[in-house]
Amino acid sequence: MPLEVLLRAGSDVANWHGTGMGVMEMSHRGAAFGDILERTLADVREVLGVPANFDILFMQGGGLAHNAIAPMNLLGKPKAIGAPKADFVVSGSWSHKSSVEAQRYGDVHVAFNGKSTQFKTVADATDWQLRQQTDYVHLCSNETIDGVEFSTLPDLSALGIDAPLVVDCSSHIASRSIEWHKIGLAFAGAQKNLGPAGVTLAFVRQDLTDRAMAICPSAFEYKTIAANNSMFNTPPTNAIYIVGLVFEWLKSQGGLAAIEANNLVKANTLYQAIDGSSFYSNDIDVAWRSRMNVPFKLANEALNDAFLAQAKTAGLLQLKGHKSVGGMRASIYNAMPLTGVQALVAFMQQFEQQHA
Repeated sequence: MPLEVLLRAGSDVANWHGTGMGVMEMSHRGAAFGDILERTLADVREVLGVPANFDILFMQGGGLAHNAIAPMNLLGKPKAIGAPKADFVVSGSWSHKSSVEAQRYGDVHVAFNGKSTQFKTVADATDWQLRQQTDYVHLCSNETIDGVEFSTLPDLSALGIDAPLVVDCSSHIASRSIEWHKIGLAFAGAQKNLGPAGVTLAFVRQDLTDRAMAICPSAFEYKTIAANNSMFNTPPTNAIYIVGLVFEWLKSQGGLAAIEANNLVKANTLYQAIDGSSFYSNDIDVAWRSRMNVPFKLANEALNDAFLAQAKTAGLLQLKGHKSVGGMRASIYNAMPLTGVQALVAFMQQFEQQHA
């Protein structure tokens, strides 16, 4: 999270606005938290450009729980005879998890699977095997583990598919503009770009809030959460408050346009360093490279431990790649300044000079 947000949250932790209590101590039904919630919702809608026909819901359980919450909310009124249907675009580890979870609730079909190319690229949407009678299509717009990002979302209507697009955008929400006209439901765990773990934002087109399965718990039903302004159950008050601070920070930075421009500079700086070296490599299709999560490998992987140890000494942390893919991964979310990326590049070049 941005340092400015952390410092402000710290100063408020015991005494928010002279009330004598911190947000963690407030009643979620009180006027003080009500003000925080309404201001945060307004800022989220403004900064992300969320259309008026979308409900913005604060929920719990993270992106992983939403792999169940989404199908339970969308598969209750199938448009075709038989089991409700959902099509999945599997572009990496997270969309694969989503497809497996959804099998509990309906007929799941994988319209594209990048496993055959080790999740290095994604086929053009015109080549996906989408079903005409599907009830929704799911994709993960940024795969944190594999470093694959959709630079633009598919337009299902242009593909002849009359179904909502469900987007797990947990790891790049608020990093770039959002094509809301192509989306029916988007959800994002807060802990990458929006705030602390513990709260998830769901953006639900209002015509989709009446499709829940009978088994959907009321605390997870979009219609119920929307009708109760995200307070059907006790919300994670402090996490929502910090999300609000992050959106104030986003506004102070110039909004999404400025954040996206900065993210492009950061990503290009790191990818250019990798591509300009024979010591490091990133083998993701250039058109599908993530701006947020940059995996890379050393030519001599026997040096991995030395790289991580020396990076830690240099103040560069959490660079170890996910255990399923190995190597390194630099996550350069919104709060990471360009100077941090430049410091990583300088270290990488120094390490290469020592060991190439």
